Order: sequence, then C-alpha cells, then structure tokens
Amino acid sequence: MTTTIVWFRKDLRLHDHPALYEAASNGKVVSVFIWTPEDEKVYGGSEPSLWWLHHSLKEFEHRLNGLGIQLVIRKGDSLQILAELAQEIQADGVYFNERFEPEHRAKDEETVAMLRLLDLDVQIFRGNLLFNPYTLKNSKGDPFKVFTAYWKRSLEEFVPPPLPAPDLQGIESECSSMTVEALGFPSQRDWADCFQEIWNPGEQSAIGKWEDFMEEGLLYYGAERDLFAGESSAVSMLSPSIAAGDISVRSMWHSAKRVGDASVLPAVQNSTISFLRQLAWRDFAYYQLLWFPHFVDQPLLTYFTHFPWNGTVEQLERWEQGKTGYPLVDAGMRELKTTGVIHNRVRMVVASFLVKHLLIPWTEGSDWFRKSLIDYDMANNAMGWQWVAGTGIDAAPYFRIFNPTAQSEKFDPNGDYIRQWVPELADLPAPHIHKPWETPPALLREANVQLDLTYPRPIIDHKMARKRALQAYNELRKKD
Repeated sequence: MTTTIVWFRKDLRLHDHPALYEAASNGKVVSVFIWTPEDEKVYGGSEPSLWWLHHSLKEFEHRLNGLGIQLVIRKGDSLQILAELAQEIQADGVYFNERFEPEHRAKDEETVAMLRLLDLDVQIFRGNLLFNPYTLKNSKGDPFKVFTAYWKRSLEEFVPPPLPAPDLQGIESECSSMTVEALGFPSQRDWADCFQEIWNPGEQSAIGKWEDFMEEGLLYYGAERDLFAGESSAVSMLSPSIAAGDISVRSMWHSAKRVGDASVLPAVQNSTISFLRQLAWRDFAYYQLLWFPHFVDQPLLTYFTHFPWNGTVEQLERWEQGKTGYPLVDAGMRELKTTGVIHNRVRMVVASFLVKHLLIPWTEGSDWFRKSLIDYDMANNAMGWQWVAGTGIDAAPYFRIFNPTAQSEKFDPNGDYIRQWVPELADLPAPHIHKPWETPPALLREANVQLDLTYPRPIIDHKMARKRALQAYNELRKKD
C-alpha cells in the first residue's frame, strides 16, 4: 500500500478533488497545506481573501480531523518542505492540483522536476477548471481571443463529471505542524464587523449555499442577475467560495446543466445557460492568464500604454472612499469596503467610472480591488478590469461608457440599493435619489440632505467626462 502526500492549495475540499481521489484510491494519504512565498505574491496583501482563507483552512482542518486525518500545516519553500516531509514519512509520491498563476507555474515546474529526481511519483491534476486550457485553440492553432468563439468551442469539450469525496486512510504517526493561527492571516475582521455575520467560509457551507441557489435563484438567474437592490435570490453569493476553491466548478457545471436539461421552460433553460456562460467566463480568465501572463498588470492592447491618464490622487481617494457624488458609484464602493464584495453589474459601473470618467489607470482600480475583495482572484480581477477599460482581448469597446445615473435608474428604480449603502440619501424619494444634485432644494431639505456638506456634488460632469474620454481614445487610435 502506497503513502501519498496530497498538497492542498486553493482547493480546500474533499469533493471533486482529483489529486486527493487518486491518492486515496492507491493507499494512505498525508494531507499538507504550505504557505509559500508564491502564495504571498499572488494574494498580494489581500486581507479580506486571507481572512477567508484562514477560516476556510480552519474548517477544512476540522473536517479532516473528524475523519482521523491530520492536516499538516507548514510555511516556507514548497520544494524543501515536500522533500523533507516525503523523507520523514517515507512517502511514495506527491499529488496536487494545478495552479496557473505565473509565480506558481514556475515554482511548480522546479518542484516537480526535483521531487522526481528523488524517485517520488509526482502527479499534477486539473481540478479547478472546467476545460483543458492547453488544448482549446482556434482553427489556426492559436489561443482564442474572443470569448464567444471560445464559448462555442468549449461546448464541444468534455467536462469530467465531479468525483465523490473519497474514503481516506491516514498514517499512524503524527507529523510536526503549525497551527492555522501561526500563519498570521487576519482572523478577525476588525475593519468590517459584518464579515463574520454574512460569510461562512468552507466546503460544507459552500455546498449548502449552492443547493439553496439551485432551488430558486438559478431558475431566475437570466432575468434577475442584473438587479442589485435587496436580497436578490438570483445572486448566488458563491464567488468567494469559488475563488478559494471551497466548491468545485465542475460539480456546479454538471448540476446546473441537469436543471436546464430537465426543464421544459425556456426561461429556466436560458437562465442555466447564462450561468454556465459565467462559469466558462471564469475559465476564460485563467485561459488568458496561461497564454498571456503579463495581462495582470499590462494592457493586452499594447497601444494603451500611451493612453493619457490624467486623473488625480484626490479623485482616486474619493472613488475608493465612495464619495464621488454619484450615488450608485458610492453605494458600490461602500458595499465593497463593508462586505468585501460588490454586485457584478455595479462592479462594472464603478470600474468604468474610474477609468473613463476620471481617466485613472485601470491598474490603480485593479490594485484597490485586490486589497478589498473577499473573492479576490488574480485571473478574474485582471480580466474584469481589462474588459471594462477596453485594454484587453475581447474587451468592451472603449467608447462604451456606463452612465452611473442611468444604470441606477434602470436596475434599481426605487433606489433601495443606494438607501442601503448611502444612508445620508435614504430619505430622498425616487427618482431624485439617483441624482441629488438636480433635486429641488425643498426636497433636499425635507430629506436632510445638504449638498457639499452631508453629501458631495458630482466629482465630475458625466457629459464632459464622456466627451473627454472619447477624445482621448480617438487621439490614441490616430497615433496607433
């Protein structure tokens, strides 16, 4: 009977874990989590997502302990730790699921080569993506640069069915290990008390939330996912679990597909297709990270390196604090600061506002999101910002400039989202809550709103900002 080390990374789960399943089918399993220098670079000080990792790791350790399996926790160089642990327990092999961040890919190649020189059976599995990013190519054999073409081609691919949680057998002896607390992740979210109230990291919570979403939210996803007011059932709130790997995207794909295939209602079929596209969009982000790793901080459309960004530090700070004078933008940025997430459509609006209204580089926004998001994911974050900024492949065209007021009026006509996150405007009736600067003075007084005192006027005029952005873009295109 073999003894295999299973190295857990962004996949702290028992279900649909290819490396764990294969190792368990061969014999005894030693589970290990290593906090590496590469992890520190990838997370980049994202305290909210590290908060999530702390609690997810605690829950995973508790689950394994309940099965009689120790989770060995160590910190340092992955190659050195794995080699030492293999010698310590006389392991036969090391199995783990692949990661695609450039820092991890380079280190993984070195680790695999050196461990194999030690006569260890080293196997890498694809456990966190739907499709094989190495084989998905266009008719010319090149990586796809348009999502629609990628999506159509991916539908021809086989998505492996999810694997069940295996029966585990551990070794008799116990290995030296750190506590989760000793890793130094922020375990208490002092700067946003509601984290503990609204989030419950870990595999079991994620599975329960997904099952609840399938019963109702998934059925209305296509029609309601853009509505951002109140507790919309069409918002799954699973993005942190997906980003952390607490839940398998393959299991979500297959169960959502079953719902769509079993329904005769076009609305339900359309909703499930919309959701599947979102899962594929996540894969597309990692696809870009694999083939264009520089896209994390460099525009894929290289001529944007010469774009005349001229926003100010003060404007950036007001955007970060949710004090731009545009209620929807401010509501989104305050939701982000308080909860660690932001509704997907609002996320696009606030990003567009920073880049196209204020002409502040998208990398500044990307960096703020990295620091603020509880669902921070290097690939998704980079692709989202490049898409909004118009600097990436298959991005929204630069001339698509979201009007924050129009977006608010369309997707939250009563202003409930604004009332929740910008309480100083809560007493303003709709439609005035969407644009308080145009509200009659008498109504402002009734609502206890004093422009420039209790709530700022717009930091910039929308029409002027739109005209300025288009002129800058047209000049750039001429030079290109």
